Amino acid sequence: MGEISSSGVTLISQGTGYGMLIGLGILFCGVILLAVRVQKLYLNEDSGQSEMFMVANRTVGTGLTASAVFSSWMWINETVFAAVNCYRFGLAAPMWYGSGLCFQIALMAVLGVLAKIRVPYAHTSMEIIRMRYGRVAHVVFLVLNLFCNIFGCASMILAGSQLIHGISGMHFVAATILIPIGVVLYTAVGGLKATFITDYLHTAVALILIIYFTLVILTHDSIGGLHGLYDKVAAIAEDNYIEGNFQGSLLTMKSHDAIIWGLILKLGNLALVVMDTAFWQKSFATEVKATVPGYNLAAIAIFGVPWGLGTVIGLAARVLHDTPSFPTYPGEFTQQEVLSGFVMPYAIQATVGEKGVVAFLVMVFMALTSTVSSSMIAVSSIISFDLYKTYINPHASDKRLIRVSHLAVVFHAVFITVFSIILNYGGANMTWIGYFRPILTGSGIVPLILTLTWSGQTRLAAIWSPILGFVTGLTIWLATTKSMYGTINLQTTMEEAPALYGSLGSTFTPALYSVLISFYKPYTFDWRQFLRIELVETSLSDSTDEKATSPGDNTANGTDTPQKGAGVSSSSSSSIADAPTTSESDLNNLQHPFDDATLRQLHRWYRIAWVMWIVLVLLTFIAWPMPLYRDYIFDRPFFTGWTTVAIMWQFIAVVLVVLYPLYDGRYEIWKGAVGIQRSLGRVFRK
Repeated sequence: MGEISSSGVTLISQGTGYGMLIGLGILFCGVILLAVRVQKLYLNEDSGQSEMFMVANRTVGTGLTASAVFSSWMWINETVFAAVNCYRFGLAAPMWYGSGLCFQIALMAVLGVLAKIRVPYAHTSMEIIRMRYGRVAHVVFLVLNLFCNIFGCASMILAGSQLIHGISGMHFVAATILIPIGVVLYTAVGGLKATFITDYLHTAVALILIIYFTLVILTHDSIGGLHGLYDKVAAIAEDNYIEGNFQGSLLTMKSHDAIIWGLILKLGNLALVVMDTAFWQKSFATEVKATVPGYNLAAIAIFGVPWGLGTVIGLAARVLHDTPSFPTYPGEFTQQEVLSGFVMPYAIQATVGEKGVVAFLVMVFMALTSTVSSSMIAVSSIISFDLYKTYINPHASDKRLIRVSHLAVVFHAVFITVFSIILNYGGANMTWIGYFRPILTGSGIVPLILTLTWSGQTRLAAIWSPILGFVTGLTIWLATTKSMYGTINLQTTMEEAPALYGSLGSTFTPALYSVLISFYKPYTFDWRQFLRIELVETSLSDSTDEKATSPGDNTANGTDTPQKGAGVSSSSSSSIADAPTTSESDLNNLQHPFDDATLRQLHRWYRIAWVMWIVLVLLTFIAWPMPLYRDYIFDRPFFTGWTTVAIMWQFIAVVLVVLYPLYDGRYEIWKGAVGIQRSLGRVFRK
């Protein structure tokens, strides 16, 4: 197939591109390493311990959780490709983009708080699978989880590298190599808590730039504000007819292609969240009272990013693409350039100029490195905990696990870089990967959810339902492609209808398979089995130092973290059996590490999480967009109100995931600042 062409119009020099990637990588690496040092010296948080490295001692508060989840979910798709799809399908696409992001995060709030109730010491979602179903199911879900992480991370690096290559002329391979380099160091050293901190910084910088781009383009003389944008889009309607839209208008919610694409997005994003152990780890890392509000704040905040930014920039690009200020003028803005993501940088160049493109590159860097760091810590935990400790060295010490985790981060960075390069030279792009990913990984969603929610799912069902679901989805995808387009190749498999049907088959048929197989040989799982999972054991040489900072020391940390040894089986996580064979008497001796008051609080949060999820689904899937899916083109007042609310949502996001985390973590910030001040005072007195 050959290398995909992502060449666009060069907007900045190669030197600027190299300088930005290298400089930003060094800057963020230095900031995070300093933050990790402050944590260790003044906040008793040592990333040299595996509980801290993998799940941040389970003490992360609401604000930082919201910011970290928001950042991990603010992929390059939500910014760059929201504008692309608004340009392609009209203003319906950014709305569907927003609705395709938030319900998955709200669902993870449900699963996260339920995991705290039933598996209080879990480290990865794969550990839960192994505890309940044994080795074979564990391997099946390991493969699915690694595929999810690999394709998700690689697709982001691929898209970012193609963008950087297109606008700066930097070689694609160089951009692909430079993106993960800085991330490797601070992730390997700082672990999950370092990704929480860097996620906050990414979120703050990216949201400021998103608001800046939205407002500066909207108010530019060539656009003329909300009224000017509406009038100009209406004026070019005849030359910008969109097939499948009501009257071909960009200003209608009745867009066939947008809604089909939105459904594919929802299924793909559901797989990216539920099948990505990084989102599970962030929920494991939170305090008892932080999981549900933290995840739901992120779910609400994320909606405004693609909706506001995509609407303004996508429509502005339609207005500008035939004017002398547009970089491609007088040539055509080709479909290949559009699909490669150049809608946003070209619109910025036409309005803000080269300085704006440099700022755009910063925003892309924020989105990319956040995704890569989250993927690295997830994969390193899988390799160190689910592979190394489980199958290679069951008696590995805490220090050995940390060493393996560090090596796993480096290995994943090298592997994902090479894989991204292979995808590029193989001809893949974001569209094809986005359509294939839910078919590949979506089959594990329902069985994984049922692992925590249904005691009747059997081991055979957990093993075979995702395999059969994937085969079903793949068969539907390829057969539909062949039936509709006569041939199967890269282009025909990127068509929306076959991808949607395949995604639906892969995602939902495992529910049927699971029920049928479970009824073949019924079995009821005893949830108390999950209490056999413990904290990672630490070496005896470290025990003295850890007494003051143990994640189970409620009084030292002032949190509701479960207390180790409160009736939990003395066997470590490495001794989990391949099947639940503990006798009834042994199970009766197990005691939940949370007290009754904490468990009541968790059950209350669990009910709240379900209510929030149902409300978000009904609101963003049905009550809001569906009444607008009719023969209606927005008039100027409605468009003005619509876009104003979308922009206001961006400011709400700043409050929820930038300002609130500062307030929520004010005591830790003050404690760290005082510690630094005292240390500097001692240095100067000398």
